[in-house]
Amino acid sequence: MNMMANRKSGDDLPHAPADHPKIRFGRTGILVANLGTPDGTDYWSMRRYLSEFLSDRRVIDYAPWKWQPLLQLVILSKRPFTSGAAYRSIWNTEADESPLMTITKDQVAKLTARMAERFGDDVVVDFAMRYGNPSTKSKVDALIAQGCTRILFFPLYPQYAGATSATACDQFFRALMDVKWQPAARVVEPYFEHPLYIEALAQSVERAYPGDARPDVLVCSYHGLPERYLTEGDPYHCQCQKTTRLLRERLGWEPERVITTFQSKFGPEEWLKPYTVEEVARQAQAGRKKIAVCAPAFSADCIETLEEINEEIRESFEHAGGESFTYIPCLNDDDAHIEALAAVIETNLRGWIEPA
Repeated sequence: MNMMANRKSGDDLPHAPADHPKIRFGRTGILVANLGTPDGTDYWSMRRYLSEFLSDRRVIDYAPWKWQPLLQLVILSKRPFTSGAAYRSIWNTEADESPLMTITKDQVAKLTARMAERFGDDVVVDFAMRYGNPSTKSKVDALIAQGCTRILFFPLYPQYAGATSATACDQFFRALMDVKWQPAARVVEPYFEHPLYIEALAQSVERAYPGDARPDVLVCSYHGLPERYLTEGDPYHCQCQKTTRLLRERLGWEPERVITTFQSKFGPEEWLKPYTVEEVARQAQAGRKKIAVCAPAFSADCIETLEEINEEIRESFEHAGGESFTYIPCLNDDDAHIEALAAVIETNLRGWIEPA
């Protein structure tokens, strides 16, 4: 039997002498991570966020000597204004934060309650952002300060991509490099085919189209990547295709009614196709006047879904003659989604800690 699974947390090191300083010890941390969000919609907040994001070699892998002058002198002189305007259109003004931040907090609150029911006080749940705040390092340090000698790191990306999952893991392990007494660490693998995740997606579609109601086409729009990433070994495209297929099979819809597309193209390269913004127009021109769009790669609604899909992509469809456009929200803090995430977490905790 794994002794770590039975060890309870506390303020004493095992076998320590009576006069040893008190150290919190033996808890398990669960650190969920998402992409990130600017602190505000003003120019400098947007510039800081975009500079960090677009300087990541996992995201833009051009040589820094070539890319950084273009980024710092050209792109970041203009883009913070347009991106700031886009964020203002969806900003949670009451909480003064982006919807992604609000939703992530709600997800973590529900996961915290779920883990407390299962494991009591021995598990701590928190979240970090790969870009912006709260930083991964600050949250790793906070979990260690709370006595976490084991950390399960959970990138909230159902499908793996180097530009999302891998860079989040890079940042997590960079944070551990600064720790004198490193906790044991595990990383959750992609959950793109997990039955409860597929079920949660299917339920979200069925809520939008109850009974026999159906759109002409359900568009599963995933964030895009340059095409060459696929040929260089990134499995993202294949995992997206499988998610769509499993969702279609669970819904019981015909193959032509559910399609995979990719959005958010950036730069001059060819990206994964078909592009969502072009495909929805093509569908309208082909006589499919009623479509729905969902975003299975996003665990929470954000700028790419609330602004890009629900505004830019909707506009493309309607300008091409489309009549009915339905955006199906991300799974967010829906109970079926939380159930899926909790199941993934519990599987990955096996051998470390058992239910109370």
